[in-house]
Amino acid sequence: MSNPSLERKQRSRQTEPQMLPQPLADEPDLVKVDTTWGELQPMQIAEGVRTVGELEVLEHLRQGEPVVDSRTAAFYVQATLPGVVNIPYTEAAERSGELNKSRITLFFCNGPQCPQSPRAIRALLELGYPADKILYYRGGMHNWLTLGLPTVPGTSD
Repeated sequence: MSNPSLERKQRSRQTEPQMLPQPLADEPDLVKVDTTWGELQPMQIAEGVRTVGELEVLEHLRQGEPVVDSRTAAFYVQATLPGVVNIPYTEAAERSGELNKSRITLFFCNGPQCPQSPRAIRALLELGYPADKILYYRGGMHNWLTLGLPTVPGTSD
């Protein structure tokens, strides 16, 4: 018996990719997921940076610890997690002074196939930011939305 290919299947689309799960009009508790965009990101971004799941994110938020939505503003204003700050991945290095290196900061983006948080985290590490003060939520908005967890519109200030 031969092994089936472990490559991601070829994807095609007729419309623009939807990077975030979209609610179904006639099924309020269901979402539609587009598999045609992005490339899978590694579970571990860098040595010393811990990857966390939804329960750890919820606890981090409950404790009032810093959380950074590293997506671009266009995604952030649509929906984000409650109590977060938006520092787009393209601005992570130049805005690193806004982060408190003595507190553990959690970063997230659109999901397991989105490179925005990994890029932000790597940019900070290159500046000498302590890896043990960074958490990476790989599931991002994709998993958050598919699990029905709370979101709020991002502010445009």
